[in-house]
Amino acid sequence: MSESIKQKAITILGSTGSIGTQTLDIVTHHPDKFRVVGLAAGRNIKLLAEQIRTFKPEIVATSYEDKLPELKNAIADIPNPPKILVGGEGVAEVARYGDAESVVTGIVGCAGLLPTIAAIEAGKDIALANKETLIAGAPVVLPLVEKHGVKLLPADSEHSAIFQCLQGVPEGGLRRIILTASGGSFRDLPVEKLATVTVQDALKHPNWSMGQKITIDSATLMNKGLEVIEAHYLFGLDYNHIDIVIHPQSIIHSLIEVQDTSVLAQLGWPDMRLPLLYALSYPERIYTDWEQLDLVKAGSFTFREPDHQKYPCMKLAYAAGKAGGLMPAVLNAANEQAVALFLAEKIEFLDIPRLIETVCDRFSTQNKQYPSLEDIVEVDTWARRAVLESN
Repeated sequence: MSESIKQKAITILGSTGSIGTQTLDIVTHHPDKFRVVGLAAGRNIKLLAEQIRTFKPEIVATSYEDKLPELKNAIADIPNPPKILVGGEGVAEVARYGDAESVVTGIVGCAGLLPTIAAIEAGKDIALANKETLIAGAPVVLPLVEKHGVKLLPADSEHSAIFQCLQGVPEGGLRRIILTASGGSFRDLPVEKLATVTVQDALKHPNWSMGQKITIDSATLMNKGLEVIEAHYLFGLDYNHIDIVIHPQSIIHSLIEVQDTSVLAQLGWPDMRLPLLYALSYPERIYTDWEQLDLVKAGSFTFREPDHQKYPCMKLAYAAGKAGGLMPAVLNAANEQAVALFLAEKIEFLDIPRLIETVCDRFSTQNKQYPSLEDIVEVDTWARRAVLESN
């Protein structure tokens, strides 16, 4: 075990969501290693107020201005309360604030892009739990990471697994990435029954406890398609060398193949705290009292090829990634809007890939290979509107 890591100052964007609460659980178990400087959240003011009492951040933001009175009232009795900000600019200010060394980006969707950029420009390392930062914003984000000399460390299980496996692999040694997928809520459901599934059915993930949006993405396997694009940007491999395999047990979190065909894997129980901890403590390894992996208890590991008829979102993601430029941003925004419509029970499950494909086809002649941040924000708005128009 390593004792060399000093207490690190961190900020958490999306503190009341799944990523945020699990990060704060890490802080609770390792108060000597981490302290919280800033928190940003959405509408769950009750939980945010509890987090303020427990972790005593210096600065806090809620994305929604109408929640400000409720938040102020909830912490009115706290001595020396934190500075409170609201709205998107408030969240960005939290991201860039103070002496935080690392910012955990747990805000779901493209809403996480601008505060992540603010943190990078302020010289903060990023524990990246927001896929959209790279999927939509890579043409802008990656040059900023290089310019400001910060670390962009993956905090989701699959890309953390790849990152961990790459430790010690020489430059040029990576040959192939194999992303594992649980298969989501409908992995054992015949494809012909997908037409009648409900929102409640889709939200019953067999392995992971996650937010609603990512759980639906897992059911469509769009989450894996988005991870393919993210892996391309994080690790520099061509799309033809990034594969997806269904692994129902979710014990092997992803694998890499090196040039001599040796395959390396990272294993562990399905627990998001592990990749979050590694992103925050890298390159150190911190001892935990979490349940150790018992291979006998885990039992057998199985794998199968994903069914493209059942999961059409995969091909849409590969196509958008290969098109490059603004197309991944269009794919991402269209998916977010389609998933929101499904969660609101305004469309059927199979309408999600249909709407995404329609919008991507509409945009294909307008793609721009070297977009600006303004281009990305503009196309994000366009794609969401296009989904609504196409419904």
